[in-house]
Amino acid sequence: MQIAPGHVARIQYILTGPDGTTLDQSPEGQPLPYLHGHKNIIPGLEAALAGRSAGEQFKVTIPSDQAYGPKNPNLIGVVPRTSFPKDQMITVGQQFQANDPQGQAFMVRVTALTESDVTVDANHPLAGVDLTFNVTVVDVRVATKEELDHGHVHGPGGHHH
Repeated sequence: MQIAPGHVARIQYILTGPDGTTLDQSPEGQPLPYLHGHKNIIPGLEAALAGRSAGEQFKVTIPSDQAYGPKNPNLIGVVPRTSFPKDQMITVGQQFQANDPQGQAFMVRVTALTESDVTVDANHPLAGVDLTFNVTVVDVRVATKEELDHGHVHGPGGHHH
């Protein structure tokens, strides 16, 4: 059976960045299940998986615009250090939740610090990065009606209600 919209595929993967450093991987023996055609994974990887069958192994580089998108400079800002509690320790790489003017929560990452300012970035950490996946398709099956209705995988390794 080939991966197509409305199918559940389970994949083992190793994700590396442009310099070859491993950024993420599925734990050995714990393949990632996803529902094809429902935007459960980045678009470029989903496109590369289309038509593949169980047992296939391949390597693919996904350009940033088909992964987490380009880095948006409008999502980077400088906040006065005085906006934080005086005793709060802040370090580069730290992540925390912020709220937009409408009260919607979003995550930001500290990218730089000075005595007076904190630079934060709300871009996904992999925005602007081309990603390489080494993938093995473990298995493929037809999704259940409930999975299709909910837009994600259910059961072992999937979503539980």
